[in-house]
Amino acid sequence: ELMTGYTMLRNGGVGNGGQPWVLRWSSRIRLTWLSFTLFIILVFFPLIAHYYLTTIDDADDAGKRIFGPRTGNELCEVKHVQDLCRIRESVSEELLQLEAKRQELNSEIAKLNLKIEACKKSIENAKQDLLQLKNVISQTEHSYKELMAQNQPKLSLPIRLLPDKDDATFPLPKSNRNCRLHNCFDYSRCPLTSGFPVYVYNSDDYPFGSSLDPLIKQAFEATVRTNVYVTENANIACVYIILVGEMQEPVMPKPTELEQQLHSLPYWRTDGHNHLIINLSRKSETQNFIYNVSTGRAMIAQSTFYDVQYRPGFDIVVSPLVHAMSEPNFLEIPPQVPVKRKYLFSFQGEKIESLRSSLQEVRSFEEEIEGNAPADYDDRIITTLKAVQDSKLDFVLVEFTCKNQPKASLPTEWALCGERDDRLELLKLSTFALIITPGDTRLVISAGCAMRLFEALEVGAIPVVLGEQVQLPYNDVIRWNEAALIIPKPRITEVHFLLRSISDNDLLAMRRQGRFLWETYFSTSDNVFSTVLAIIRTRIQIPAAPIREETAVEIPHRSGKAAGTDPNMADNGDLDLGPVETEPPYASPKYLRNFTLTAMDIYRNWNSAPGPFHLFPYTPFDPVLPSEAKFLGSGTGFRPIGGGAGGSGKEFQAALGGNVPREQFTVVMLTYEREEVLMNSLERLNGLPYLNKVVVVWNSPKLPSEDLLWPDIGVPIMVVRTEKNSLNNRFLPWDEIETEAILSIDDDAHLRHDEIMFGFR
Repeated sequence: ELMTGYTMLRNGGVGNGGQPWVLRWSSRIRLTWLSFTLFIILVFFPLIAHYYLTTIDDADDAGKRIFGPRTGNELCEVKHVQDLCRIRESVSEELLQLEAKRQELNSEIAKLNLKIEACKKSIENAKQDLLQLKNVISQTEHSYKELMAQNQPKLSLPIRLLPDKDDATFPLPKSNRNCRLHNCFDYSRCPLTSGFPVYVYNSDDYPFGSSLDPLIKQAFEATVRTNVYVTENANIACVYIILVGEMQEPVMPKPTELEQQLHSLPYWRTDGHNHLIINLSRKSETQNFIYNVSTGRAMIAQSTFYDVQYRPGFDIVVSPLVHAMSEPNFLEIPPQVPVKRKYLFSFQGEKIESLRSSLQEVRSFEEEIEGNAPADYDDRIITTLKAVQDSKLDFVLVEFTCKNQPKASLPTEWALCGERDDRLELLKLSTFALIITPGDTRLVISAGCAMRLFEALEVGAIPVVLGEQVQLPYNDVIRWNEAALIIPKPRITEVHFLLRSISDNDLLAMRRQGRFLWETYFSTSDNVFSTVLAIIRTRIQIPAAPIREETAVEIPHRSGKAAGTDPNMADNGDLDLGPVETEPPYASPKYLRNFTLTAMDIYRNWNSAPGPFHLFPYTPFDPVLPSEAKFLGSGTGFRPIGGGAGGSGKEFQAALGGNVPREQFTVVMLTYEREEVLMNSLERLNGLPYLNKVVVVWNSPKLPSEDLLWPDIGVPIMVVRTEKNSLNNRFLPWDEIETEAILSIDDDAHLRHDEIMFGFR
């Protein structure tokens, strides 16, 4: 019908002719309806669909959801979908299992890592324990060796050789002039361990004793009483000493009488071996009365020798004993500066006899003198020195004629002029002091020359000795070229040039050395006697007696306060200072160098040329003189009986490949009424390696406070009371010091541990 209507509309409008407006109206109605329908569909339907899509899933009933998730059974209605679901479920289960296994493995790995870390720590701990065990084993072995060394001496003492009767097989020299130690000295009486005992005869028991100078005899007896080597047991003596001079002229015995008295000595043993005859000079005119006395194998010590009489290395040239019973007045000794004085050099003397007459007298004494008379240079010396004085180039004073009566002297010797005080006043104004040896060159030394040398050294005038043949006192152990000029007489014309060319530094060095020699070996009777004994002891290589230890009177004190640690003192960086734990006290060996020090130092000092201020070159026989005791001890540090074998602690010396015992050191701290400062200094020593003990030298007469609590630093603290307040108390050889190394400090010294260890090592 629609198609028909449509056809009719197309054709009716023409064919029917009466209804065209109806067709147009109906067409409009349909188009409007169609547009409205399309509008409704395109607008309202999407809105309704959107509303339902946004609100339909909010229903409470899960079953009414349209777009909600569906269960597996609902989705897997199709067979292949169900297979896929099963595969998914299987894979999910496997993944869950793998995840569980992964977590389990991770937990096991974490546990294994913890076990590995624990094993590493255990290994480190085991290494530390092993190292400690090795150290303990090494320390135990070291301690065992030390204990064995203490119980087993390193050296067996030699058998003491003391013959009960004279040895008839003791070889005799062809002549007494050929006597030396190897053929005229009995070493069997002087073992190394004997201590060098010396027996001194009492001169009053023999007739010649009444002829001795009273002052010399008194001084000699006083010195003998205080000497450490003198013994009253003659059976064990190494050397026997008899004093025979200086003799007084009116009562001097004849040479034959003196010879008989010497041969009658109870321990002379037919030839006098191991005997020392001492003839001291207090005056310049002392005569050589032993010249015509047969002394056998006995050694002679005096100030005057002829060359046919002097036996080098056997006899001893001694200095004159000017200050017999009194100490020299050091306040009257002039200062050593200024270096140059008013006179460049000075000389006063008068020649008594000519050379030829003296030679005739010597020939009457000794028929074996051979050779022609030496040239007499005295006339040339007089002419040259007068020319220098007349030139006015320098102030010099030379007098060849005494204003007063000259002193008595030996033939060809220049006699002294004036009194001793007058001569000293002139020497105080002189830079150099000329000493002209006797014209007779066979007179190798005389009392007059020795007296001039003594006076020059005493007041600081540098000796200029004209005559190279001279044998100055103690010439085999003292280097006289460091304190005096020895010039041959033919060079007299060059003396002025030589003296002017010496610099002030060299002059001062020679003057200082001369002052040291005079104070040490010339000034007193104790020094002279000790030097003579020291020369003999050094020649036969016996070590010196130990310096007497100073008894330490301990002051009671309370300790127990825990010592703190100063961070500034303990900050040592990466430096290994030594053992952390405090070592037990270990004393240094006391004798290892005693028997080798003497021989080694003799060779070193006689064959080297150190500076003039070095003590050893002039004292290889060192330690018995008071002026040397405080410096030398017995050769090493301040130990009273020698020293140990070196090293600075077991660990340190072991690193150098050494095998010596461990070493420790002692702190000697000087203090005076500063308790708080002292306590702080002691606390800073807490934990210091290799510290043996601390010796506090209490220099105040006032004792420390009774309520003072001393710190506990792990080592003993010894508080020593002194007799007087003196800075030199730090140098006393306290018997409480048991180590070779000593750190001497004041109570206000601030030293870090690494600084102390540096000094110790």
